[in-house]
Amino acid sequence: MIPSFLKNKFLKKRIFKAPVTTDSGSNTDVNPIAAKSYSGAPINQLYRKLSGHMLDVAVKPKLLGELPDFDADDQTLRFYVLQDYSRSNSILIDLQTQEHNLPPALVGVHDAEHNIKENAAIIFLNHPGAKDSQLSPRLSRLVSAVLQYPELKVRLVPVSILWGRAPEKEDSLFKLLTTDNWEDPSITKQLFNIGVMGRDTFVQFHPPQDLRTLIDNSLKGDVEGPSIFDSLATDLQDSSAKEASIKSTSVKNASIKEDTDDAPSYALVATADSNRELVRMLQQQLSIYLDKQRASMLGPDLSDRRNLVDKLVYSPAIKHAIEAEAAEKGTTTREARSLAKGYANEMVNDYSYPIIRVFDRFLTWLWTQLYDGVEVHHFERVRELATDYEIIYVPCHRSHVDYLLLSYVIYKRGLSIPYVAAGDNLDVPVLGPMLRGAVAFFIRRSFRGNALYTSVLREYMHTLITRNTPIEYFIEGGRSRSGRLLPPKMGMLAMTVHSQLRKTNKPVVFIPTYIGYERIMEGGTYVGELKGKPKESESLLGLLKVGRKIERIFGNVHLSFGTPLHLTEFMTKFDVSADSLPSDRTDTPLDEKASAMVDNIGVKIMQHINKAAVVTPVSLLSLVLLSAPKAALDENSCREQIELYQGLAKQLAYSDDTVITDMTPQQIIDYGIKLKLIERTPHILGDIIQVVGKQAALLSYFRNNILHVFILLSFLSALVARNGRIKRSRLDSIAEQLYPFLQSELFLYYPAHGLADTLNKKVDSLLSHGLIVELGDGILSVPESNSKSYQQLQVLATPVGQSLERYFMTLALLAQQGSGNLTENEVVDLCHLLGQRLSVLYADDIPDFFDRALFTSFIGALTRLDYLQKDEETGVLTFDHRINDIAHHAKYVLTPDMMQILQQVATLDENEINHAITEISNKKQRKFGRKR
Repeated sequence: MIPSFLKNKFLKKRIFKAPVTTDSGSNTDVNPIAAKSYSGAPINQLYRKLSGHMLDVAVKPKLLGELPDFDADDQTLRFYVLQDYSRSNSILIDLQTQEHNLPPALVGVHDAEHNIKENAAIIFLNHPGAKDSQLSPRLSRLVSAVLQYPELKVRLVPVSILWGRAPEKEDSLFKLLTTDNWEDPSITKQLFNIGVMGRDTFVQFHPPQDLRTLIDNSLKGDVEGPSIFDSLATDLQDSSAKEASIKSTSVKNASIKEDTDDAPSYALVATADSNRELVRMLQQQLSIYLDKQRASMLGPDLSDRRNLVDKLVYSPAIKHAIEAEAAEKGTTTREARSLAKGYANEMVNDYSYPIIRVFDRFLTWLWTQLYDGVEVHHFERVRELATDYEIIYVPCHRSHVDYLLLSYVIYKRGLSIPYVAAGDNLDVPVLGPMLRGAVAFFIRRSFRGNALYTSVLREYMHTLITRNTPIEYFIEGGRSRSGRLLPPKMGMLAMTVHSQLRKTNKPVVFIPTYIGYERIMEGGTYVGELKGKPKESESLLGLLKVGRKIERIFGNVHLSFGTPLHLTEFMTKFDVSADSLPSDRTDTPLDEKASAMVDNIGVKIMQHINKAAVVTPVSLLSLVLLSAPKAALDENSCREQIELYQGLAKQLAYSDDTVITDMTPQQIIDYGIKLKLIERTPHILGDIIQVVGKQAALLSYFRNNILHVFILLSFLSALVARNGRIKRSRLDSIAEQLYPFLQSELFLYYPAHGLADTLNKKVDSLLSHGLIVELGDGILSVPESNSKSYQQLQVLATPVGQSLERYFMTLALLAQQGSGNLTENEVVDLCHLLGQRLSVLYADDIPDFFDRALFTSFIGALTRLDYLQKDEETGVLTFDHRINDIAHHAKYVLTPDMMQILQQVATLDENEINHAITEISNKKQRKFGRKR
């Protein structure tokens, strides 16, 4: 007998009712669709309630992903689909549905109108009570009801439950203890999961799937694997006792196969055999779906690190590389194999789930200490691809925090952590082993000419890709010191393509990822390095120094996942055949078409990273204030300029992926003051907003993060502002001449062949905001000189100035020294020195002006467009009069005073040139000596 107080506490019936519309003549008051308690037996209810309370104490599940989005149709029946039966899983799902206000799981579903009477809203694909070739009884009954009643709506919600998120070892006693079998999991196994993994349990509800749609697709054959018709025909042909059914079904199958796009004929599933086969197909689809989801959350099974190294070294590809190394160097095969094994031990990761859990807890604490929040954009596009593609994350590289931040976000959203290619400069005591245990694999910063090392790295990459391991590498090769994207390094990208052409299990998709900070730990270091200070080596001491900054305010950090780039689409575009490289070799070079494809993918990745940019409050403030004289504006003007930039960015979005802050201008100013980047100076005529102290150099970093979003607007504004009046046709001509260099520097995605249309839209946007005026006959003019619009135009025109000043200074140096006198490296080094001098003497000493990477990019663009020709043997640059033609266009954008200053700075005699080149060479040798 059950005491009354237990009855009152545990035996309250939960009724989940769904009102339906009935005919007005109906006499019944019974709701045709209603959910009743799990079981009418009090002892069953008591057992479930007690188990639920015990499980709620022992297990603290974490929700992954998003909750399912149910429609408002109350007549829809909803069932949760689990792969394997277990009592603990049943109760856990019921607790989760209660906690998140979802339709309850352990509540009976009764629909008298459609003859449905189920004692729970859970479908187990592998059910201990299953009969008839191990089919799920509940799924069978629901399929029959849907086929019988065309108006019946049933939604299935697949659910993944993970008791721990450690990828399984290929040979593991732990795997044996925790894996659920087809049979009812033993009490011992369930208690082990609850006791050991209860605090490390994860639940993910996947998007609802309409059962009728699944049935229709199965009947049409639009499913993964063999169609129901093929399976059904095979089963029936195996039974000689059903010859008549075989003939009848074959005729019907043939008639349907003639046009699979037509609506399916439910007459096909009228027999018990065909109905059983349909359920089997649906069950297989759902099981495959959940298997894929599980794989995307856990990653592939792991091999022991030592075994993985041995497999690498003894693989056919590395055996060939070892033999080639021994033959070339005159060593024995054993010595070459030992060298290859050493290389493999350098790079191969050592995944440790305990270390992952430590990082999870530490980083959760760290982000709350450092940041106000971590905002993630467009992650859903990654989740949609994770089950069927080999994911390659290619983020921009802003900070050492990137490694941890991206992995943390991916892990917290329910996908497996990517293996991260990290420079061996991070393989330092304490930190190195921790990162290696958290799926980092280390590679040398440079290994040009080392064929054996290259072969081992290629084979390791190929092993990861063929095992469907998500991978992350920074395509820029190193951290950007200026805030702009660096030119892509094609090494890892080429290895990825090489692996795909050797044959892999899944198609490769690249995920360009934008990472944006509002304050950055290495900010002071970056400014120093740009000014010429030597780069500091990573060490434990450096890590401890960073730890001192934890109490500082770093604002928000943003991750934005760009539009995926599918490798197969590039292969089609460049006519590169799949499986075109031998699978047992790593030294087969990519042909000309494949190499061109790699270069194109690299540029597209950079463009898509910029398309996914986040215009943060700090980057917007930086762009506005650094464009103003002395980096200061009165507060009212500052608000108006911020509002203008927000309006321009939203009216004509740079890309659909670009995110614009929704803070108001006043909130943005207050936020900058909170982060101690700007300050408000009270004044009787109106408060002044200005950059704090020496923060201008640091703010230029955040300005450069979004410079590409506004650069064409700035360029067009500068053309009008510097000339007062200009014909629209002339504006288009100058823009088309200089655009390729801006495109190369900032990875703008607008194609050159359609630039005129883009320019017209930008001009129209400026006109609509009153920043420029159209006088008629295609003439554009500035507004009245004493108007607010005129001042706003001047501020908007400023950002492009630095880029054009660099171009003109470089062209002036080339013209002054003459064709055939300088190499590419000498031009870059001299421009760097001239930029430093100009920045100190005439500008605001903002170091990104003389960033070597920017001069390298400009020289590269001149060479690619055939303005410069490079001698293959000497490296000397030659050119013709067209260099002066490009420089001639600068007068339309730069002021005469600035052009004179640039011309004067770029004028160097032969002795100055030789002295500068000698000093630069000596400095490089000293730097190289320190590295060694």
